[in-house]
Order: sequence, then structure tokens, then C-alpha cells
Amino acid sequence: MPNILVTGANGQLGSELRELSSAYPRYTFTFTDRDTLDLSNLCKMEDYFEDKIFDAILNCAAYTAVDKAQSEKDLADAINHRAVSILAKIAKLRNISLVHISTDYVFNGQNYRPYVESDPADPQGVYGHTKRHGENTILSVAPKNTIIIRTSWVYSSFGNNFLKTMLRLGKERDSLGVIFDQVGTPTYARDLAKAVLEILPHINNESPEIYHYSNEGVASWYDFAQAIFELSGVKCTVNPITSDQYPTPAKRPHYSLLNKSKIKNDFNISIPYWRDSLKECLNTLGETK
Repeated sequence: MPNILVTGANGQLGSELRELSSAYPRYTFTFTDRDTLDLSNLCKMEDYFEDKIFDAILNCAAYTAVDKAQSEKDLADAINHRAVSILAKIAKLRNISLVHISTDYVFNGQNYRPYVESDPADPQGVYGHTKRHGENTILSVAPKNTIIIRTSWVYSSFGNNFLKTMLRLGKERDSLGVIFDQVGTPTYARDLAKAVLEILPHINNESPEIYHYSNEGVASWYDFAQAIFELSGVKCTVNPITSDQYPTPAKRPHYSLLNKSKIKNDFNISIPYWRDSLKECLNTLGETK
């Protein structure tokens, strides 16, 4: 029975994988968090693997505080880059499959069509740079049976995210200003988790491959907020604002659409429409009208 290590088990994707794990009895899962496998403590990472055997690593751990990363560069780099290098070397040495989760922030957000995997990376902030360095270290170490999945705008019934923030603020206020000039696709972490588990047995490549995954469709953050309130029945007026009306320490991509043709064709998976998945997540939270 394949033994699967999941890092970042308390994050949005890791939590969804844990929730789904009982539906995949052919696997034995080991879920690790910061207490059991701290990816910021590089000296102890290799020690963790000394007496353990894994068939696959699903690296869901990441430093994702985009704005804080601007002032915590070393910590972000340790988790998003240097720890990934160690995981890639362990995967290569021990012949372990590796699935690494990356982000749309490796791009500059200035495209005019959905990004394909071969488009040049041009991260605009510390978070994006450290995630791109993580991708590059995997590509340079080149373990077999390894894939990198870039995703965008992740939300879940677990953890802190835009969906939960909107639900909270929408119940507290009569109106909210939400950015309309940043466009992408909300991605339900449960859909991504299901895709990873469907893909896992079919990974068979000599060198690492990059894939894109988000839900289907297009939205701005304004559209996303409108849909949250519409589907949940929260009475809150959403006012469109521009990015410069809501300045942040880290620059956000204005265009984050990802082309998913490669992952759909290579692994024969279907991807749900973002509003359908949003409704499913709201149902899980008990927030539908």
C-alpha cells in the first residue's frame, strides 16, 4: 500500500486532503504540520526522513503571507525555496514521487491570454520570487516522477481566506469596496485536492513537469465577492474599486488566468466551474441561503 507524505497538513489544501483521505483506502497517509516537520528548520528536515519510507510526497506547505513576505524574506525563502530543494533531493535519492504546489504569482500579471506553463516567469514580489526559486530548484535537481502544479486564488472551508473574510465582513457592514481590476479564477482547495489524488497514480515522467490548475471560468475579486453574497444570502452592497484605492505592500498580478489544457489532456481530468464549487463550499460551511 503506497505511503503518502502530506506536508502543510493544517493548511487549506492539506486539510482538504486529510478530509478526502478516507475515500482513498489504497493509500496510507502521513500528515505533517509545523510541529512534526518544520520546513523552516532546514537542519532537521533530513533527520525526519532517516527512519521513514514514503512512496510520494505532496508538498502543500508554503509561506503564503504575501504582504508579510516583503519584510520576512529569509523565512519565506527558507520554506518556499530552500526546504523545497531538500525535498527534491530526498525525492531523487530515494526514488519518491513528488507533487509540489506553486502559484500564479510567478507571473507578472500583464498577459492578455491565459498563461501556459511555458510562458516566462516574472514574479513581482518576494512571495512570487521565492515560489519561483522553489520551482527552479526542483527543475535543477530533476527528480523523476515529479510535477509542479501552479494554482490561483485558493479558498476552502478550512483556514483563513477571501471567502471567509467576505462572509464575516458582509455580516458586519452594509457595504464593502472590492477590487475589480484584478482578474483570475477562484480555486476551491477541495477540487485541487481531488485532482492531485486522481493524478498521483499516473505520474510517470523522467524529469519534472509543470502544470496549471484552477477552477474553470473568469472572475474579478469584485465578481467573487458578489457571488459569495448572492449564494449565501448575505445582504451587503459590493462597490467596485481599483487596486490603487487599496494599496498593499506586495504587488498583486492584475491578470492571473491559467490555461489548464495540459493537465486536462495529460491526466484526463475534468475541472468544475468556479461558481459551482463556491456553492459547494458554502454548503459545507452551512452558509447557503
